[in-house]
Order: sequence, then structure tokens, then C-alpha cells
Amino acid sequence: MSTAPGWLLFLAQLPRAPSSARVALWRKLRASGAAGIMNGAWVLPDTEAHARLLEQLRETVTAKGGKGAVLAVPEPGPGTEELIMECIRADRDREYDELEERCGAFLAELAKESRAGKFIFAELEENEQELAKLARWLAKIVARDFFPGERRARAEEMLGQCRDALRAFSGKVYEAEDPE
Repeated sequence: MSTAPGWLLFLAQLPRAPSSARVALWRKLRASGAAGIMNGAWVLPDTEAHARLLEQLRETVTAKGGKGAVLAVPEPGPGTEELIMECIRADRDREYDELEERCGAFLAELAKESRAGKFIFAELEENEQELAKLARWLAKIVARDFFPGERRARAEEMLGQCRDALRAFSGKVYEAEDPE
């Protein structure tokens, strides 16, 4: 059951020092949604954008004194595609878990401020900024969620609860700050 148009396998080996090159590579791969399936082996769905990204990373690895290769894998062997999808889903699940945890903390903070009657513009502005961060973070996760499902819907619903709670808090701030 193939759900992707094939895969791109990225293999990289960088010198031990400086470690900053390995860290930078790891960050770029994680940001793209690549799944690390083994040391130095990463996969992404085979798309034109991913092919360009991996080729750029391969060139960077080579320029840093390492070795890199990008291989197209149109039809992985038995069990391999499931392994890849499992790795990608596990990565997104961890991100959605953390986002939901932060949304819960956001809702708890609004509730605490409401109980304390802290209906002031400074609190509203701080919470608007936090909500914007949560929304940007969700957008990043969604962009690399190649197999969307229940977790994405749940995270979007949780962010919606945060928006609703902030809207209610905002109304109370405007009532408190401008009683007319």
C-alpha cells in the first residue's frame, strides 16, 4: 500500500569536528520533516522541493569535508515503507504532543489571570504574542505532516480553544480598561 510517490534517501557523513556542521544539518533535516531512520540516513517523500533541499544539503556536506548522497527509492522493499511512515508519524506525534501541552499551559495561564482579575492590556498583549507563537508552530508541524490524521485535527481544535479563550479574555480586558 504505497501512500507516497516514492522516497528520497539522504545519506550524510561529516567529520567529527566541528560538531556545528552536524548540528546545522540535523536541524535543517528535522525542520523539513525528514525522518532519521539510521545514523546518517534520512528520508523524505519524493517531491521536487525535497529533492532540491536534499541536493543543497548534499552540496553543503561536501563543502564541509563530508560525503553525501541522495537516492531515489520509488518502491521500497517489504516492511520498509511502513518503517519510514512509522518514523515520520512518531516524529509528528511528539511535536503534536508538545504543542498540545503548550496549548494546555496557555489555557491554564489565561484561567489563572482571569481568576486573579488581571484584565489589563499588558497581559492581553503578552497572551496574543504567545498565541501567535503557537499558531506559527502548528503551521510548521502541519507543513511537515506528510500523513495527516487525527493528531492534526486534535491540535487544530486545541489551538481553536486557545483562540476562543483569548477572545473571551480580550473582551474582559476591554471591559475593565474602558468601562464606558
